[in-house]
Amino acid sequence: MEKMKIGFLVNDVMTEQAGFTTTRLAHEATKQGHEAFLFGVGDLAYDPDEFIRARARTTVKKSFKSHETYLKELQSKKGVLRRITVDDLDVLMLRNVPSDDYLARPWASTVAAEFGRLAMRHGVIVVNDPNGLSKAASKMYFQLFPEEVRPRTLITRDRNELKAFAKEKGAIVLKPLQGSGGASVFLVRPDDVPNLNQMIDAVSRDGFVIAQEYLPAASKGDMRLFMMNGRPLRVKGKYAAFRRVRSGGDMRSNIHAGGSLAPAEVTDTDLQIAEIVRPKLVQDGMFLVGLDIVGDKLMEINVFSPGGLGSAQRFTKVNFNKVVIGALERKVEYMQYYGRNFDNTAMATL
Repeated sequence: MEKMKIGFLVNDVMTEQAGFTTTRLAHEATKQGHEAFLFGVGDLAYDPDEFIRARARTTVKKSFKSHETYLKELQSKKGVLRRITVDDLDVLMLRNVPSDDYLARPWASTVAAEFGRLAMRHGVIVVNDPNGLSKAASKMYFQLFPEEVRPRTLITRDRNELKAFAKEKGAIVLKPLQGSGGASVFLVRPDDVPNLNQMIDAVSRDGFVIAQEYLPAASKGDMRLFMMNGRPLRVKGKYAAFRRVRSGGDMRSNIHAGGSLAPAEVTDTDLQIAEIVRPKLVQDGMFLVGLDIVGDKLMEINVFSPGGLGSAQRFTKVNFNKVVIGALERKVEYMQYYGRNFDNTAMATL
């Protein structure tokens, strides 16, 4: 296809890392001859002429040895800093994580969805759909999926209700309604009840508390399975998936919380979970999503900048980034052919 202009909206370009999925996607787009621009939520502007502009970074070179050298040049003085018209892009990928800005920069938490909706007015393909992302602004979104794939959950700020739930379930997990990355996550066993007040205080400091039944299978870690266009991302029989294994006594399997990586075996149970959540993901315009699966339950659905495509590639030897860029190319071709008369459902599954 013709050269595609694609923008990647992140929290802050200068805090991006080489291993991030966003970096890998931008590098892959550049390698395939497309124009890739990275900009942060604070780089956006809505001008008097009613067009969206952004102070974006791109590269002069189009060939790099790796995504590491690509990002190094992008963030250096060799990179190009240019004010672009976001409405002229073919694709805008919203790859920021609102919860990372929730405390330090609360103004930045909703910016991506707000500007993304405006960009859609001028025919820009915005993924994931900003209207869907607005619904997913907190972990409450998870509760809108079928009950059969979710662990039993209580969301409250009442400590007596939390204590009663802990007593009923025997072992529960406490975590904040807002936030990510395993921060303020506690496993509460029967022996931990004397310390429950302190745990509740720590988690409720920034809002509501999620209490979930503890799944014994969590002792083996969890699996991240990528979904693209409502289906498990699969290439040549290999799924974009990997396992995250707990480290020592830490119940969190997040990599930056001390977990380690391992190959994943995607089972029929995992695929059934994916099929159950598929309709809502398509309905909400969720192009690229990460499902976190423990046993026969979902622990989380990551719709904001799901990471780990590089980890999946490490174990499968499949460049899933190339497949994602290819899917975006098909959406652009579809949009160019049908114009504004495109079918939303068809577009979401291309």
